[in-house]
Amino acid sequence: MTTTLKTDVIIVGAGPTGLSLACQLTRYGIDFVVIDKKDGVTPYSKALGVHARTLEIYEQIGLAAEAVEKGTVAGKVRLLEGGEIIGEVDLSNIGAGLSAYPYMLVLEQSENERLLYEYLQTHGGDVLWQTELKSFSQNESGITTTVSKDPGESQLIEGKYLVGCDGPKSPVRHALGLSFEGSTFERIFYVADVQIDWKFSHDALHVCLTRNAVVAFFPMPGEKRWRIVGAFPEGFDKEEGEILYEEIEARIKEEAELDLDITRVDWFSTYKVHTRHVEKFSAGRCFLAGDSAHIHTPAGGQGMNTGIQDAYNLAWKLAHVLKDSAAERILNTYNEERLPNARRLLQTTDRMFNLAAGTDWFLNVIRTTVFPPMAKFILSFDVIKKRFFPLISQIGISYRDSSLSEHDGDDEFEVKAGDRMPYFLVDGKSIYDKLREPKFHLLTFSDGEGDYQRDAGEVARAFPSLLDHEIVPIYPHLAEVFGVSKAFTVLLRPDNHIGLISTENSSSRIMAYLKHLGTISA
Repeated sequence: MTTTLKTDVIIVGAGPTGLSLACQLTRYGIDFVVIDKKDGVTPYSKALGVHARTLEIYEQIGLAAEAVEKGTVAGKVRLLEGGEIIGEVDLSNIGAGLSAYPYMLVLEQSENERLLYEYLQTHGGDVLWQTELKSFSQNESGITTTVSKDPGESQLIEGKYLVGCDGPKSPVRHALGLSFEGSTFERIFYVADVQIDWKFSHDALHVCLTRNAVVAFFPMPGEKRWRIVGAFPEGFDKEEGEILYEEIEARIKEEAELDLDITRVDWFSTYKVHTRHVEKFSAGRCFLAGDSAHIHTPAGGQGMNTGIQDAYNLAWKLAHVLKDSAAERILNTYNEERLPNARRLLQTTDRMFNLAAGTDWFLNVIRTTVFPPMAKFILSFDVIKKRFFPLISQIGISYRDSSLSEHDGDDEFEVKAGDRMPYFLVDGKSIYDKLREPKFHLLTFSDGEGDYQRDAGEVARAFPSLLDHEIVPIYPHLAEVFGVSKAFTVLLRPDNHIGLISTENSSSRIMAYLKHLGTISA
């Protein structure tokens, strides 16, 4: 007999993106069902890099400290040629002053999934493992899905919205008929998680710059554990599934020109690199997130982090529609904000990847001759750090062009509506310590004069479940961050991007913004 399960949000896929979405919806008290045809969280390391913006998101749900404890800060990068070190760059604090996490954390995807899944279980949630989506349909009122756990048995799940977090081959995307355009690098790449005995210390990423590509050795948590990433030359005549590990190891030793002994192999894979993004992130009541919506080159470790940010962006919007009766038009801004980001990211990672792995003769010259002696010099400039770190760490992602960004009044500020709230310290503590509740945040930056405090307080008191209020003195370092020294107000969205920023002393501005979202009645 077919049974029917009713919920608000159906999440298809329990990788980092799907689990992150579930964790975020848990914060808002939204009912959901997560299904995945796998047996459980992945046992494989897969993605390695966890960036600052992801750690800021983890911080809101109390997972950042544990993630940092389990992971390893990516510190030094050593450039090798002919088996010898020719340059070294220290990236362990490259984002100092820009985030509480001024580095990239090396933490395997399997560990990220375990952290998120444990959070979900601790807060009363779970995943329907070994459960496969068979079909779904939607109408104006909701979604009906058919899923199966055992052969011959099916179950109906009805929800108001569905989110496909089901990977690059996404059945949800295919069923919606959405295109997934992009390109493919024809070379075959390899990745191997191994133990190595060699002369180099475990405190740095080691990169061998060769004429044909790059061979990179990433230190992983655990004694002598490394991830090796590289590529076979053009014209290599085997398919991905036909390649033996012995061929990979031979390729590593030939390209890297290193004296090394690989004593254990934990996991390896071969693949072609694809860069694609979906034509739109939503269709009706269905949404796509993570690899189902965009796939990238491995340059910069952006994939897993971007999926987690997709979930973070979508969750608060779904929550306010479902819980606070916000206007459904707010859901259109998910595509409005995340699709341009996916396009920019693909362009950026393609350029980075071409420099590292392209076969063009000019790129070969840059990679092997120009870049090594210049790397330390280039990255020593603060201006380069301030550009490089926001790009890689994803703290620089902005939604300035979004319809949720109110620009009236932000001309005189260095920070604009749509930007992520800048990181700074107030009385020795991170401003983000005040921004952990799943709601809008109203910040009054006070010069001690006028009635800013009273007006803002009135709005917050009127809508305590929707909005909280903090008063922050305008210290000199804050005046420098924002570019103004007089009193001003910042309204933050629940994802800590700025909705509006203005020196205008008017609670009506805040009310008008919230009415525009439909989160309060006109």
